[in-house]
Amino acid sequence: MLSSNLEIQWTHSGGAYSLYEGAGMTQWADIPMDDSDPAETQEWVDSLQYLLRDVGSERAQFILHRLQDEMRKSGHNLPFTANTAYLNTLPAEDQPSYPGDPDIERRVRSLVRWNAMAMVVRANRNSAGIGGHISTFASLALLLEMGFNHFFHGPKNGAPGDQIYFQGHAAPGVYARAFLEGRLTQQQLENFRRELQSGAGLPSYPHPWLMPGFWEFPTVSMGLSPIMAIYQARFNRYLHHRDLKDTAESKVWVFLGDGEVDEPESLGAITLASREKLDNLIFVVNCNLQRLDGPVRGNGKIIQELEAAFRGAGWNVIKLIWGTDWDPLLAKDDKGLLKKRMMETVDGWYQKYVVEQGSFIRDHFFGVHPELLKMVEGMTDDKLETLRRGGHDLQKVYAAYHAAVNHTGAPTVILAKTIKGYGLGEAGEGKNITHQAKKLNESELLNFRTRFGIPIGDDDVANAPFYKPADDSEELTYLHERRDHLGGFIPERTVRAKPLAAPQRKAFEEFFKGSGEREVSTTMAFVQVLSQLLRNPDLSQLLVPIIPDEARTFGMETLFRKYGIYASQGQLYDPVDMDQLLYYREARDGQILEEGISEAGSMASFIAAGTAYATHGINTIPFFIFYSMFGFQRIGDLIWAAADMRTRGFLLGGTSGRTTLNGEGLQHQDGHSHLLATTVPNLITYDPAYAYELAIIIQDGLRRMYEEQESVFYYITLYNENQGMPEMPKGVEDGILKGLYKFKPGADKPDRAKAHLFGSGSLLKEALRAQEILAEHYEVSADVWSVTSYKELRRDALEVDRWNRLHPTEKPRTSYIKEVLKDADGPIVAVTDYMKLVADQIAPWVPGPYTTLGTDGFGRSESREALRRFFEIDAECIAVATLHTLAQQGTIPMKRVKQAIDQLDIDPDKPDPLST
Repeated sequence: MLSSNLEIQWTHSGGAYSLYEGAGMTQWADIPMDDSDPAETQEWVDSLQYLLRDVGSERAQFILHRLQDEMRKSGHNLPFTANTAYLNTLPAEDQPSYPGDPDIERRVRSLVRWNAMAMVVRANRNSAGIGGHISTFASLALLLEMGFNHFFHGPKNGAPGDQIYFQGHAAPGVYARAFLEGRLTQQQLENFRRELQSGAGLPSYPHPWLMPGFWEFPTVSMGLSPIMAIYQARFNRYLHHRDLKDTAESKVWVFLGDGEVDEPESLGAITLASREKLDNLIFVVNCNLQRLDGPVRGNGKIIQELEAAFRGAGWNVIKLIWGTDWDPLLAKDDKGLLKKRMMETVDGWYQKYVVEQGSFIRDHFFGVHPELLKMVEGMTDDKLETLRRGGHDLQKVYAAYHAAVNHTGAPTVILAKTIKGYGLGEAGEGKNITHQAKKLNESELLNFRTRFGIPIGDDDVANAPFYKPADDSEELTYLHERRDHLGGFIPERTVRAKPLAAPQRKAFEEFFKGSGEREVSTTMAFVQVLSQLLRNPDLSQLLVPIIPDEARTFGMETLFRKYGIYASQGQLYDPVDMDQLLYYREARDGQILEEGISEAGSMASFIAAGTAYATHGINTIPFFIFYSMFGFQRIGDLIWAAADMRTRGFLLGGTSGRTTLNGEGLQHQDGHSHLLATTVPNLITYDPAYAYELAIIIQDGLRRMYEEQESVFYYITLYNENQGMPEMPKGVEDGILKGLYKFKPGADKPDRAKAHLFGSGSLLKEALRAQEILAEHYEVSADVWSVTSYKELRRDALEVDRWNRLHPTEKPRTSYIKEVLKDADGPIVAVTDYMKLVADQIAPWVPGPYTTLGTDGFGRSESREALRRFFEIDAECIAVATLHTLAQQGTIPMKRVKQAIDQLDIDPDKPDPLST
C-alpha cells in the first residue's frame, strides 16, 4: 500500500532502488494495490463487463453509485480520489482513424521546427543576448501542427472561427509556419526580436499592438490566457444567447505550460467554465515537466495534480501521457506492474530518463521487478530511448483532439506529456538549461538537420539558413489546402466591424442643464447616462454593463428588471425579492454581466466584449464599473493586456477618491489609480467633477472608439458624494476633453492678490469653498479651474515638446496647457483626492509657482470632513497653501499666513499623513 512520503523499495536481481511518493499521488495513498483474492476480483470485473456490454454504461454507473452508497451506509467510506491511473484516458482500441497524410505532415512539421530554431539562433548570432526561446515550441510542435492541419477553424466566409491562445514562448513556431504560408517574409524572420530594423521585424511574443493584423491575444504574461479564454468562451455564449452573433460552432483553444498553472489566474476561474458548461472551450496543457529553472513537480506528478484539480472542478479531462510504442507493453501488463511503476515514478525521474541512455531506463525504470524486465527483453536500448510520450504521437494527439471537440456538456482539458527541447539533443533536450538555449553549434545543427530530414547540405548547415520549399511543392500545397479547408489562416486579426455612428452631443442635453435643487453623485449621473444609452435604438443591444457584484453600491439595481442579468440557464428559482419592482432577474438573454466578486473575471469579460469588433465583427461596448481601489492595483496586468489587444470600452472607477469614500478605511480608499493609469499608453483617463463633464467625455469616447475606430479605451473615476450639479458653462467642451478649463473666475479687483485653484472630481467643491475663504477673509481673488485629466494635459505637452525639439528651425508649437494659462498671473495651487504625483505630472509646463495638495499616505475610517483635514486638502488647507505661496513671492507678508493658520483652526504640529 502506498502512503504519503513512504519510501518504496523494490528488490530485484540488479539491486534495490528507492522511490518516494510525492505531491500529486497522495490521492492513491489508502487504496490497496495488492489483490488478496484474484478469483473473486475477476468475478466482479466480469460482472462489470457484462453490464457495460449488455446493459450499458448508464446502468453500470448506477450500480457503482449504489455500491458506494452501501459502503457509506455501513460506515466504510471509500478513500477519496479525483485521479485515474497514470495512463492515457482514451483506450488505444477506440482511437479514430487518422484523416491526414502523416508523411507530408511530418515533413511540414520538420520545416516549421527548423525555421523556428534557425530564427532564434540567427537572431542571437546577429545580436548577442537578444534572446528567444527554442525549447517550448520544440515540445509543442505536434500539438500545434495538429490543430493547424485538422482542428483550428478560421473566420472564412463570415464564419465565427476559433479563438486560439498560443503559448507565448512558442511564438517562433507560429512565425515559422506563417513564413511557409507566405504571410511573413524571410526579412521579418531575420529581424526576430528586432522590430525597429528596416524591412520590419517580429516581436518576441504575441502582441496585437505590434502586429495588429496577425496576433489576436497577448499570452506571455503567464497565467492570463487561461482566465481570458474562459471568459472569452463564456462571452461567445453570451453573444449567441442574445442573438447578436451565431457562435455555436466556434471553439476557444488555450495552449499553456504546466509550469504556468502555478499562476493563480490559470486555475482561478475553471469552476466558472464547468458551471457554464462551456464545451466550446479546450485547454491543452503542455506537460513537458519543466519550468524555467528546473522541474515543475520533481517530487510529484503534475499531470495527476492537474487531473485532480480539473476533474474536481467538473471538467472533462483527457490524459495524453504515453505514445503508441507503449500500447503493446501495457497490453501485456496483466498484473498491473507496469501501471503501478508508471504511477509511482515521480516527474523528476521522468525528466532524467530523457537525458539518459536506454540501458539506464532498462535498469532503473523496468529493472525494479523481474517481470517488468522480461516485458522489454526483446527491445534494444536504443528503442527504449525513443519510446514516445503522448504529446509527440500523431495518432494519440489526433484522438485526444477529436474527443475534445466532440465532447458536450463540459469544457475539456488535455494534459499532454511532452519533452521540453524535443529534438535539440545535446543542446538542451530535457535539460534544466533548455529554456535558456539560444544557440546551437555546428554539430548540434547537423544532428537537428538529420533527425528531422531537412534538405540542407552539410556545408550550409552551420549558417542555420531558413528553408522554404517551392510554392508548388507537395508540402506547401498540402499546407494551403488544409488551411483553406478549415477557413483560412490562423492567427489572423481582422477588424470586421464597420464604424458605428456615435450619438451627437445634443442627445446628452439633459446633463448639460444641471440638477437644480437635487443633489446627485457622479456615480448616479453615470447610471443615468448609461440608462439613456440603453434606450438608444442604435446602441442599446450593443452595450455590455459589467459589474463585480456591486450594482446596489453603484445604484444600478434599477437595470436588473428591464435588462436582466445574463444566466446561460435562465432563472431556475423565484428570487426572494420577486414581489418588488427592482427584483433580481436572471435571464438567458440578459444584458448585464454580473461577475460576482471577481475583478479579474470582470476584466476578462471587458476584454472579450471590447475586442469583439475584431474577434466577431460586432461593436459591443463594455462599461465595467468597479471599486476603483480594486482596479489597477489588483488587475493591472489584465489592463495592460487589454491595452495590447487594442480593447475598446469604458472602465469606471466607482467610489473613487481617498477621502470621498468615507468610512471604509485603508484597504478601500483609492488615492493612486490615476497614477497607475498613467502607465498605460493608450488609456484615456478622466476625473470629472460634474454630470455634464461626464456626458461630454462618454460621448467623445464613443465617437473616438466606435466611429473613428481609434485603438484607445477609457478610465473614468466616479464619486459617491452627492452635490448639486451646475449647468455647463458655455464653450467649455474642448477644455473638458483636453483636460482643463476655467470654471469660475475670481472677482476682477486689481488691488487684490491673484491666484488660481485647480480642482478635480469631488475636490473641486473644496477649491470653490477655498475661493470664497480667500476672497472674504484675505483679499485674494482666485480663479477656480476644473482639471478633468492631468494625463491628457501631460500627453499633449510631451507631444509638443518633442515636435519642437525635433524641428528646431520651425515655428515652435504651444501646448494646450501653456496656451490656456498664458495670461494666468499669480501662483497655482492644485488639489486632488489622489496622490500629489497625479497633479505633479504637469509641473514642467505650469507658469509661475505651482503647489500640489493630495492624499499621500494610508486612508482611515472616518468622515469626509475629517479625512480632508487629515490629508490637508480641505478648503481651509487650500487657502493656507495659496497664502503661503503668495507670501513666498513677496505678495503678502508671512505673518498673514500664520494668522490664517490660527483663524482656520489648522494644527501646524499635526503628524504628516504620509508617514502616519
